[in-house]
Amino acid sequence: MFKKFKYLFALIVPALTYYSLQQTGWRAYSVLLFSFFIVPMADFIFPASEENMNAVEEEMAKRDIFYDGLLYAIVPIHLFLLWTFLTGLSAQESSADRIGHVIAMGLACGVFGINVAHELGHRNSAFEQFLSKLLLLTTLYMHFFIEHNRGHHKNVSTEEDAASAVKGEMVYVFWMKSMIGAWKHAWGIEWARLSKLSFIGRIWKNEMMWYQIIQILFLISIAYFFSIEVLYNYLPAAFIGILLLETVNYIEHYGLRRKKSESGIYEKVQVMHSWNSNHPIGRILLFELTRHSDHHYIANRPFQLLRHFDQSPQMPAGYPAMLILSLCPPLWFKVMDKRVEELSNAA
Repeated sequence: MFKKFKYLFALIVPALTYYSLQQTGWRAYSVLLFSFFIVPMADFIFPASEENMNAVEEEMAKRDIFYDGLLYAIVPIHLFLLWTFLTGLSAQESSADRIGHVIAMGLACGVFGINVAHELGHRNSAFEQFLSKLLLLTTLYMHFFIEHNRGHHKNVSTEEDAASAVKGEMVYVFWMKSMIGAWKHAWGIEWARLSKLSFIGRIWKNEMMWYQIIQILFLISIAYFFSIEVLYNYLPAAFIGILLLETVNYIEHYGLRRKKSESGIYEKVQVMHSWNSNHPIGRILLFELTRHSDHHYIANRPFQLLRHFDQSPQMPAGYPAMLILSLCPPLWFKVMDKRVEELSNAA
């Protein structure tokens, strides 16, 4: 019963983000230090847990409004952080302080603006999908709602999926491939969905078209109600959030490939097509995103119900530590390529 309250620990990220936005000097980097120094260290200290809920616990967790309530609460918290960032920028602050504040907001955009949006975007209710799109707007990545749900989950771990990294691909190359590929594919998905309509209908009812308009109006609003300078500082913050997402995409499916039959049909997505981590702190802060195999097995399965599978590939460290490792390609390849080869040989 009380295990659920561990997820309240995730709120330390917005709390530290707010603290960072109010501080100068090294304290402006508090949330960065916490996320990529303290959390990786904690994941090494605390043992990974493969424990799953039993059937009774699952049923109770499925009906418990605590989990959804926590996700809903994060939306106004994130919007408040964005407001704090936009109104708190000062011409008197130093460049180092400004960079710290931009990084803090960028981490919030990635962890909450996209990660929580990802969770809510897989839900079936219009309300939850609206919240997902609202969060994605704050990171200028609304096309993710289309491409991830109707593209990535269909094509994961295949050459058709720009968000699935191939063995030997550097994360810096992957960033551009995934960002450009996802945006183009989202347009293609919408164009195909509306193929039976007239040209005007395909424009008017095209979600991608409306997402671009909404995002442009959002940027104009920031420039008008705040200033051009504030807009110039918001853009890199949003971009940091996007890069955080794309780096997570990189590590989640690196080198894993579904088999393709002679007729050109890919095998069904299996638990071995995603990298997982049972390290506890990263699991909590990312709302179980690290149990990624089960997420791809049942996409709309709520985060608190995601399971460990013995057959699912496991990373040697938690997601935060692996994100750092991926930024050094030689070390990443040394650690991960042999694991990819072992999985390929065992298949």
